[in-house]
Amino acid sequence: MSKIKIFALGGLNEDGKNMYVVDVDKDIFIFDAGLKYADDKMLGVDYIIPNYDYIKKNKKNIKGIFITHGHYDNMGALTEILKDIPDLPIYGTSFTIEIIKSELLTDNLNIKNLNIIKPHKKINFGKNSIFPISLTHMVPENVGFVLYTPDGAIFYTGNFVFDSTMLGPYKTDIGKLAYVGKQGVLCLLSESIYAEKKGFTSPHHRTGKAIFEILNRTNGRILYNIYQAQLYRIQELFNELKKTNRNVVIMGKSLESVILKAIDMKYIDFDKKRILPINHVRDDKVVIIVSDERERPFSNLKRIVRGYDKFITVTPDDTIIFASPIEDGMERTATKLLDGLAKIGANVIELSKRKYLSHHASSEDLMLMIDLMQPKYYMPVIGEYRHQVANANVAKEVGMDDEHILLRLNGEVAYFEDGKLIDNGMKVPVDDILIDGLAAGDVGELVLKDRELLSDSGIVIITATIDKQTKEVLAGPEVLTRGFIFVRDNINLIKEAEKIASEVIKENTKSNYVDFSKVKLGIRDKVGKYFYEQTECKPMILIVIGEV
Repeated sequence: MSKIKIFALGGLNEDGKNMYVVDVDKDIFIFDAGLKYADDKMLGVDYIIPNYDYIKKNKKNIKGIFITHGHYDNMGALTEILKDIPDLPIYGTSFTIEIIKSELLTDNLNIKNLNIIKPHKKINFGKNSIFPISLTHMVPENVGFVLYTPDGAIFYTGNFVFDSTMLGPYKTDIGKLAYVGKQGVLCLLSESIYAEKKGFTSPHHRTGKAIFEILNRTNGRILYNIYQAQLYRIQELFNELKKTNRNVVIMGKSLESVILKAIDMKYIDFDKKRILPINHVRDDKVVIIVSDERERPFSNLKRIVRGYDKFITVTPDDTIIFASPIEDGMERTATKLLDGLAKIGANVIELSKRKYLSHHASSEDLMLMIDLMQPKYYMPVIGEYRHQVANANVAKEVGMDDEHILLRLNGEVAYFEDGKLIDNGMKVPVDDILIDGLAAGDVGELVLKDRELLSDSGIVIITATIDKQTKEVLAGPEVLTRGFIFVRDNINLIKEAEKIASEVIKENTKSNYVDFSKVKLGIRDKVGKYFYEQTECKPMILIVIGEV
């Protein structure tokens, strides 16, 4: 019998940053390692990953990080983690590992401990074992992971839908799910994003008919924008393109590499001869596939719309298709982008997120998964807390009681001893790491507050030079501003601020000593109050006092 801890380093009460940990008698299994996109308030931050101090501290006990599929909210943190801990074993299916390799190559990382797994082939780790099961999502070879322990199975679904029309590398193996359920499932960790939606997701995730209509009624060039490498959405586009004489251009070497590799591996069915090089981007009948980068959604399309792309410019004759529903939290970014396209005069077609869903489990999908698994305990994961609560309500509808439904936040541990839940209030420290360009971890709340202050009220720099021997003011105080006021129209305001700064310097200067600490605090306090009285703005004030 075992002592088992289940908790999240990220992914609960948020959209993205998925990373779930199961500790079985100090054998540690980690499922997914994703990122979360920063919102507009997090100025300059590209994306956020879970703090992985726990992984560094317990590195010797970690059996591996098991990645369900190659989307950034499930594997986007790997590059940062592997920069720090390059010898961590990573497990994923063949196509998932190809996407991970592409990301590592972008960051010039040569990681050798990448392990390709096959669905339904057990991997043994002493008394425990991992069993991957094929599940349907919008990328091929998506899997959920069963962790077999002496006290029963623990199953992490990742993202999934039930759709009997998605075959081959997209097909769910329901027989294997039922087989695992009959063996006894201690805990089921199931996604929550669409838990509030009634019915099955299928067939509302299919876009082929809508794409066919757009292709047939559109004369000019088409830009087809999707989130990440959503291979099934791309296959739906290719299926409809086969019925036309249009060719394709793929924007971005990374996306092009993934698509061409998917065609070579028979995950996508399309004639590679109809994928044209970038110099055909201005062709009249071409369809241009645009995807986002790791940093943030719509990044490539925003660059194109703003006129910064060296290959393509949007014209009033173009049609832009938003083929992926705009997700929660991205509405403001999308609205600004749509506004920019409206100014250009391009035709914009947005597939409704109510009518065309992503490949996530709705309430009936979740009920079917619970029915197949028959878990003793149920833990809603992947989604904001309202989604988790909706998922818990779904579990209640199929007969689970409150005591066996585990609603948790990041870091809160579900602790099992000999197969029984023990509520001991155990917590693991969790935090965010903010990624800003090449800087990881040094962008904190204070930095973000400074950026917000600068964006709201600008900056004021007050400089002065003091004689080292006599302590007389040789130059200044001089007031420089950026983003605060228009100096020509506010000369008197600047002069008064310089006068206040000069008085503070004199008050804190003796014949042989200058109290620089009091000078800086005094100037910042008195000049700051003066500026607020006159302008009702609070600019950032920097004081530079030099001695010569």
